[in-house]
Amino acid sequence: MHRDVVISGIGVVSPGGIGVKPFWDLLVSGRTATRTITRFDASPFRSTVAAECDFDAAAEGLDPEDVSRLDRATQFALVAARQALKDSGLAPEELDPCRTGVTIGSAVGCTTSLEREYVAVSHAGRDWLVDPDRAVPHLYDYYVPSSMAAEVAWASGAEGPVQVVSTGCTSGLDSVGHAVRLIEEGVSDVMIAGATDAPISPITLACFDAIRATTPRNDEPTTASRPFDRTRNGFVLGEGCAVFVLEEREHARARDAHVYAAVGGFASRCNAYHMTGLRPDGKEMAAAIAAALDEAGVAPDAVDYVNAHGSGTKQNDRHETAAFKRALGDHARRTPVSSIKSMIGHSLGAIGSLEIAACALAMENGAIPPTANLHDPDPECDLDYVPLVAREAALDTVLTVGSGFGGFQSAMVLTRPGRVGR
Repeated sequence: MHRDVVISGIGVVSPGGIGVKPFWDLLVSGRTATRTITRFDASPFRSTVAAECDFDAAAEGLDPEDVSRLDRATQFALVAARQALKDSGLAPEELDPCRTGVTIGSAVGCTTSLEREYVAVSHAGRDWLVDPDRAVPHLYDYYVPSSMAAEVAWASGAEGPVQVVSTGCTSGLDSVGHAVRLIEEGVSDVMIAGATDAPISPITLACFDAIRATTPRNDEPTTASRPFDRTRNGFVLGEGCAVFVLEEREHARARDAHVYAAVGGFASRCNAYHMTGLRPDGKEMAAAIAAALDEAGVAPDAVDYVNAHGSGTKQNDRHETAAFKRALGDHARRTPVSSIKSMIGHSLGAIGSLEIAACALAMENGAIPPTANLHDPDPECDLDYVPLVAREAALDTVLTVGSGFGGFQSAMVLTRPGRVGR
């Protein structure tokens, strides 16, 4: 017997607001949370804009010991997981530990703390032979990304499968997709799943500067992220986290849980082509979309909204426009598409989970977030990208996609809780 999976809890740490309501309010308002970087002096870099979270760990309930030892991304994950559990109505003591698991996605792990500690042990890069006595005692936890998932598991009492999924910028989709599979296969009844990244650091800026992937539009930080616009010239780096409580449908029904959406289908493909390049025909993303729709039992013309990867790089926006046309056929021209990266930037591995959250909330609230800053559409990007202003719409089936360095292409289909096509 097939086990359907639903989303019964959401937790969010995002640029523009901590928690589900501030996150959704930002998205439907069309406001942007992109700004000049404040966490360090970014003036030596080509791109000096980002979407930062105004995050106060102590105010969010983390004790001083946690604040001192945990990387910023791990702090995000703990706070979002607590929100999601509270939202779901499940208390940790009510969970069956061995039937509860954790999957956390991350593209760059504990980068912020690793860089800080390297600066310390190398005397700011001066010494080739580093001084281990200058490192914090928990440096190993920064080095091993599994520590992020372990912290969430310890906080929630999960003793089932606990894993980190790291597939670049599709990590946030893939971690949730993996959690769904564990429930479908009967391994778990409840999964705490999502993704977190806090990559706004000098080393990350330097890496993206080197390949010119981020925008140099430093004099216009609030409008620097421009997916599908003719004037776009790179993405805006972001940070954040979204975590979900996923349950087997009958498990949720037995306790009369509120359900945001059902996860109808998930698929991932790789283009085996280029580390950062994309084929212009969008074939691999289209294949992932087709497989996710097929698993959900949903026809292409039933898709009501597409949450695009929409990074704001020229090759990505054209690539996925082609993928939507290939996968959805003529229906692509009638389907609203938008990118929330226009408002909260690109938080690498975390963004896929933030986009799942946006999709679930769009279904819940009957509204499609807009693509901010879209004033001059690229003629090669000729679909309905919901420019500037949110749009009311009844949504039964939503598609969200991701594209990552290494050639990863992932797609997930969310359906209204009462509708599963299988």
